[in-house]
Amino acid sequence: MIDHREALARWRRLDVVVRDLPLALLFLAGSFVPWLQSHGTQVGGVPERPFDALAVAVVAAESLPLALRRRWPALCLTLVALGFSVDQLRGYHLVAGAALAFALISAGAHLNRRRGLTAALFSVAYVALAIALGRLGTEPPSEFVTFFLLLVFAWGIGAWLRTTRAAEAGHRRRVAEATRATERAAIARELHDVVTHHVTAMVVQAEAARYLTAAPDRLDQTLTAITDTGRRAIADLRHLLDLLNPEHEPRTPSPGGLGALVEQARQAGQPVEFTEEGTPAQSAGSADLVAYRVVQEALTNALKHARGSRTSVEVHHGDREIAVAVRTTGAPSASPGGSGRGLAGLRERVGVLGGDFSAGAHDTGFVVRARIPTGNPA
Repeated sequence: MIDHREALARWRRLDVVVRDLPLALLFLAGSFVPWLQSHGTQVGGVPERPFDALAVAVVAAESLPLALRRRWPALCLTLVALGFSVDQLRGYHLVAGAALAFALISAGAHLNRRRGLTAALFSVAYVALAIALGRLGTEPPSEFVTFFLLLVFAWGIGAWLRTTRAAEAGHRRRVAEATRATERAAIARELHDVVTHHVTAMVVQAEAARYLTAAPDRLDQTLTAITDTGRRAIADLRHLLDLLNPEHEPRTPSPGGLGALVEQARQAGQPVEFTEEGTPAQSAGSADLVAYRVVQEALTNALKHARGSRTSVEVHHGDREIAVAVRTTGAPSASPGGSGRGLAGLRERVGVLGGDFSAGAHDTGFVVRARIPTGNPA
């Protein structure tokens, strides 16, 4: 059995002329139905004329150009209008005459260039047709004005569709631009969190290794720590690249992830006290990842700006939220200041989940606090 959605997708992939052809064939076939002949559009009151050989050509001129109504709307309108003029002047009054309304709607919706000129030329042509029909028929001038207003209405429908389509395209474009900007910001945050943390640890460890040449054992340990940090950086970068794959299922840090962060900071020479209370929720969603990033950024800043100072990491897993506090005591080191992008990114991450974030100096150093809702019931 063919899936309807698949069939619709295949239909939409066809050329626009092929998709518009059924409407043209419908008018063509309808004009040859005996009980529909002489029951079509009538303007001017010209006496009816029997269906003859010329009528076949008029039917073709009025209906078949509808296949071009979106590809070449101006050509479609011109051919249909010529066929309609002959139809009314000869008195056939064919069903295919209704195709003029579709041609006008299509021209109003899909004509991109010289729209005003096209409308003006069509209006002049209609005035000429009305004068000719007025001499051959018996319709009062008011009937011609009424029919012209109907044609203007058809053009207006097309113009409205064109405006609506342009507005929707502009909205989709703005949404796409906003989405790309959001994605770029998210990637920038992830790169900052991953690269800055690991590279900072490697730089600190490498600087310490310069002073350990007289202690081979400690030098070997430090170089091993640098190697391990580099491997973790590569693994995190690979995970970040996996996130860019739409088929990738996101994961959150493992339960031992915070402990690994603390241990890495200790290997880099930062004395860190780690306290974790409560049991991590099984379905905390993004809260676990945000808590991980908060601790990661706070430890990175401690290594950069207060190297060797005592740092405490406190994480509390509650029923509804995760509370994180990272305190660093001591005066800042001589390392240059950062861009502030990391703390700003953390504030945005926590804010998206409806939590609270603060970072600033306290009496003896610097403290980072975050309250991250997990969305779990009590």
